[in-house]
Amino acid sequence: MKRFLLLVLCLLALPVVAEPLDFRLPGLDGREHSLADYRGKWVVLNFWATWCPPCLEEIPELSAFHDDHKDKDAVVLGLNYEDISPPQLKAFAEEYFISYPILLNGDLKPPHPRLMVPGLPVTYIVSPEGELVARQVGTVTAEALEQFLARQRQGKDKGR
Repeated sequence: MKRFLLLVLCLLALPVVAEPLDFRLPGLDGREHSLADYRGKWVVLNFWATWCPPCLEEIPELSAFHDDHKDKDAVVLGLNYEDISPPQLKAFAEEYFISYPILLNGDLKPPHPRLMVPGLPVTYIVSPEGELVARQVGTVTAEALEQFLARQRQGKDKGR
């Protein structure tokens, strides 16, 4: 009995390791995008639609964040969550000066079971290791994203 209890305690002490998050979707740019392609960078996954006023409000913020970080430590991926033709979406993206990759997710199903979409916009943050670390339902700002990354960096520095 003692051995059994010791075994149970040891199993409970083991960390639960989730598989890194991954999916593959076509992009408005004509190529397939896999989340694994962005390992080593923070990934901001933003589910949005052209008809969603709060989504439109955050586009300039997401573009600014993406432009500031894409060549360094983070990217934004916009997952379009509506049934819209690629030509219409491309025209919209050009009109709104969207600088980050837009992935086509028109079947209205999340591309991974761990990515729930309770409403739009919804934003997930994936770590450079592929771990899902945060979710925001509602609009996000470039400043909020900057602050989140700064806190994550501070936490890693303290752990050293």
